[in-house]
Amino acid sequence: MIAADRAKDTSGQENRPLLQGIAVHKDYGGVHAVRGVDFRIAPNSYVTLLGPSGCGKTSLLRMIGGFEALSSGVLELDGQSLAGVPASKRPVNTVFQNYALFPHLSVQENVGFGLAYRRLSKGDMASRVEGALSQVQMTPMAKRRPRQLSGGQQQRVALARAIVNEPRLLLLDEPLSALDRRMRKDMQIELKDLQRRLGMTFLHVTHDQEEAFALSDEIIVMNNGRIEQQASPAEIYRRPASAYVADFIGGANLAPGTILGAVGEAAVIDTPLGRFECPAVAGLRDGDKAVLCIRPELLRLQAGEDGFEVVVTHTVFRGAEWLVEAKASGDITISLIVDDPEPPAVGSAVRLGFDPTRAWIVAASAGG
Repeated sequence: MIAADRAKDTSGQENRPLLQGIAVHKDYGGVHAVRGVDFRIAPNSYVTLLGPSGCGKTSLLRMIGGFEALSSGVLELDGQSLAGVPASKRPVNTVFQNYALFPHLSVQENVGFGLAYRRLSKGDMASRVEGALSQVQMTPMAKRRPRQLSGGQQQRVALARAIVNEPRLLLLDEPLSALDRRMRKDMQIELKDLQRRLGMTFLHVTHDQEEAFALSDEIIVMNNGRIEQQASPAEIYRRPASAYVADFIGGANLAPGTILGAVGEAAVIDTPLGRFECPAVAGLRDGDKAVLCIRPELLRLQAGEDGFEVVVTHTVFRGAEWLVEAKASGDITISLIVDDPEPPAVGSAVRLGFDPTRAWIVAASAGG
């Protein structure tokens, strides 16, 4: 039986992270895939490494799994260094993108394969395989071969094979990428439900923002080998740490400007759209270059002379709403959501407004 109370910290050190990275770096012959990142992952959490292709997320996952050596830095699991510990000796299992099932073995045999090296009795092995298959709702398929299963069913078998060993940490390398959109949504629900039932820590790699938001207690956003931000999905969406995060997560409208004054948690920024006082990241000073971030759903069509003017360039029907793209002063591209039956006409000039208390100001990137 796979225990659901795994999350209980019998050491009494509730605040200690399950996994910690300190200055973790990976260099492939002069190519810096991971650039000295720090992170902490709590026990019994679902954490997603999110970023575009080539950002370093898979390299980081492979170092944690023991498939790649660190170029420098430290990885600790339960407070113990993983240096020199081979993948087979780590309490870590991986679910790969292609599932990696043995085609000549049955579902039951695939799931039990790793237990053959654990010196368990046949009774214990059978019980654990049965428990793992039950957790992923695959007991009726136990005698089938992988070729007789759908993509979603193969994914469940791969999960069962990973959790049957009761690892402290489960790594998932883009596990849903081969599934169609409907199946991906169904599996997202099942994955999160499974993680909660098992009380196990999941670390999931994806480039899909919607997937990360649906699954995660925390998201680690990566860019060019660095961690841009680690926080809850709500914090990342509402309070991005950088213009990159604001743009990558949800496609915020970005207006460059200059800080005219900063007091406490707010700042005044002068932009081509106008002058606004909004919540801001800490540390901004008068004269700093900064960026105003406005989510598309915050913008609204404005009557009269209020707000700022844009010219509509594109409209896209999305069923319940329209996505409208426009150009503003300073050649700034603006996106907004319109739920009216008909959107503004392409080529028309309209005025837009927003609640400044719900926008966000970040520092401009280096060189920007």
